[in-house]
Order: sequence, then C-alpha cells, then structure tokens
Amino acid sequence: MSEPALAPRNALVGVMIVWGAALITAILIGIFVPEEWRVAWLLLAFGGSVLLSFALQLWYGQTKGFVFRIAASTTGALLLLGVVSAGFGLAALVPA
Repeated sequence: MSEPALAPRNALVGVMIVWGAALITAILIGIFVPEEWRVAWLLLAFGGSVLLSFALQLWYGQTKGFVFRIAASTTGALLLLGVVSAGFGLAALVPA
C-alpha cells in the first residue's frame, strides 16, 4: 500500500526570503555603516545571501530544480545589492 505524497512546500518562498534578507541587509548597511566601508559590507551581505540560499534550499529538501532555485536566489540578491550600491554611489556624488 502506497502512502499519498504530501503537498510540497512552495519553492518560491525560499527565493523571496533570500531577496528580502538581502534588501533588509542593504538598508541596514546604508544606515549604520560609514561610507568608506559600504562596498566591503555589501560583499559580505552577498556572501551571506549565497549561504542563506543554500541553507534554505537544502532545508526545502527537493532535488528537482535545486540549481535553478539557487541561481534565482543568488542572482536576485546580486542584482538587488547592485542597485542599492549604485544608489549609494549616486548619493555620494550629491554634496551634503
């Protein structure tokens, strides 16, 4: 007798969590980190996003689409942090 498969968790939630964490981290970096250290901290935030992405997708426990979900998570976090970094650069050009 076979048991019915449980409904799988939504894989998109893990991707969105990584993107949200990257956005919140970028905002916190913009608020609390001095201007000369922001790029280094954004690189650390991206590294943390990659690690979080792997942790969430391994916790998801589904092998099908694993590489796609990791790629979507990390690419989205990279683009988000890049846009925020460009915003920091433009803000640095404006005289205070």
